[in-house]
Amino acid sequence: MKKKDFYYDSGDGVTKIHGAVWIPDGKPVCILQIVHGMAEYINRYDRLAVYLAQKGILVTGNDHLGHGKSIYESTQEAGKGGESSHPYGYFCRQDPAATAVEDVHSLRKKTQEENPGIPYLIMGHSMGSFILRNYLCSYGAGLDGAIIMGTGMQPKGLLGFSKKLVKFLTVFQGEKHKSALVNALAFGSYNKRIPHPVSSMDWLSRDPAEVAKYNEDPLCGFTFTLGGFAALFELIDRLHDKSRLENMPKELPVLFMAGTEDPVGDYGKAVESVYRSFRELGMKQVSLKLYENDRHELVNESDRELVWKDIWEWVVKTAAKKEADDIEK
Repeated sequence: MKKKDFYYDSGDGVTKIHGAVWIPDGKPVCILQIVHGMAEYINRYDRLAVYLAQKGILVTGNDHLGHGKSIYESTQEAGKGGESSHPYGYFCRQDPAATAVEDVHSLRKKTQEENPGIPYLIMGHSMGSFILRNYLCSYGAGLDGAIIMGTGMQPKGLLGFSKKLVKFLTVFQGEKHKSALVNALAFGSYNKRIPHPVSSMDWLSRDPAEVAKYNEDPLCGFTFTLGGFAALFELIDRLHDKSRLENMPKELPVLFMAGTEDPVGDYGKAVESVYRSFRELGMKQVSLKLYENDRHELVNESDRELVWKDIWEWVVKTAAKKEADDIEK
């Protein structure tokens, strides 16, 4: 297999989005696009991507705006006061929630043009799961499968409060300000079920080496800007709109994956709730797998090789079923 990095135009009209692709030897059996989570980047999925590519799956993904290498630097603004014109954790001004979804779609179109006729699946983790769930409402047609990993759901009332607070603070501090208050309200309780935590990010994984790697990575764990939080809350809020959710293709195979000790999914409860909501919407091929004692980042958990194997088996099985159905037609 081989890996390539590339860039393509963002929907914000100014930024070049960084993407990566892991290409297997020979014709791919299928394609898996990965939508990464908050305050991380696509190359953190390298071990999983290499594992899958060695089994014949082409894997691709992009750094979201304000993440990884998808950072726009204005020559006029950069350096003023020592601050970037496009800080980490900031997407863009015009409908950042929609732009994040569009950037995912642009990569899908590019990848399909380069690899026509190959079964295509998408996996979204954490914030990426919210982006993917929005994506399914707009661009689910033609997809052959979706893995929704490490997802959750905030109550409508709490979302409304969060959005109003961010809007209020933005008036006085600006959309690129990083608010310790909002960050603490969003994530401050995530370690509450962990005895004797070593760091504030122990909720990510039971593997201390993986948590340490995250904490030591300068491209991980940054605080979102107010504009970034506004985008995140908007992505989640739009998933309360049943008229949007009704647009998801009812025959699309969907797999939910989460850990029972993941605070983002309310320790499995919120994940089960979203799973049931998909079934109630008439989605016919929806399944759920909860990993006992696993925390938020399944692909970096102590039992990650089991998780990788489960992803591989589900993706290949789903792609094969799609091809078999096509032959029957």
